[in-house]
Amino acid sequence: GLVAKYEAQNDDYNKIMSQALADRFVEAFAEYVHREIRVNMWGYAKDETLNEEDLLKIKYDGIRPAPGYPSQPDHTEKVTMWESIKAEELAGIELSDSLSMMPAASVSALVFAHPQSQYFAVGQIGKDQVDDYAARKKYEISKMERWLSPILNYDRD
Repeated sequence: GLVAKYEAQNDDYNKIMSQALADRFVEAFAEYVHREIRVNMWGYAKDETLNEEDLLKIKYDGIRPAPGYPSQPDHTEKVTMWESIKAEELAGIELSDSLSMMPAASVSALVFAHPQSQYFAVGQIGKDQVDDYAARKKYEISKMERWLSPILNYDRD
């Protein structure tokens, strides 16, 4: 691809600019797909006529939270998403060991259509919550703590 070409040429400026442009394109496409879901595919907002300002203020019905963001801080759920939709096989988007998406100009999210759904942030969580969550996911406590470390309200051992 274009980024690899510039990287091979040791052209850092054009490599960075290509990556930034790719990121903007994929985010714009995600907005487009979300609108298509609302208006045409699921059709729960057939009469939606939002301008750019309203879109930026999230005045549409429904949300699309993504793994790693405040409302869905557990990146490990990407594995479940990838297996469910066969993302690597069908779209060629891989997950690294740290669960970053490759290529980097990729996005993922869950889409909720309910008109009262709103974005929220998961706050700090305690040891009892981590223990319970790890048990339900069948993860070792240390592994769960590592993935959830930004939102722990305690110091890991």
